[in-house]
Amino acid sequence: MSTRLEVLKQLVEQNPADGFTRYGLALEYANSNNLTEALVQFDELLRHNPDYAYGYFQRGKALERIGRMEDARAAYEAGIEAARRSGDAHAGSEIQGALDLLGV
Repeated sequence: MSTRLEVLKQLVEQNPADGFTRYGLALEYANSNNLTEALVQFDELLRHNPDYAYGYFQRGKALERIGRMEDARAAYEAGIEAARRSGDAHAGSEIQGALDLLGV
C-alpha cells in the first residue's frame, strides 16, 4: 500500500509544475516535521507558481518553526504581494495576520 507521501511524490514526478500537488507534497513533509524537504518543495512550488499565495504562507510557517524569523517575514511579505497580484484578498488577509503575529 502506498503512503500519501509516496503518492504525492509520484504525482509531482509526473507533472512537476502542478501547483496543487506540489503544495500537497510540501505540506505532507511539513506535517511529518521534515521541514528541510518541505522548504525545498515550497521553493520549487513558488518557482513554478509565483502567485501561489498560500505557498508563501506555509513556507513562512515552516521557517518560523525552525527559528528563521526574518526569512519567515520575507516569505509572508512575498505572499501578500502574490495575493494582491492574483486578487485573493482572503489569502492576503490571512498572510497579513501571520505577519502581524510574527512580531519581528
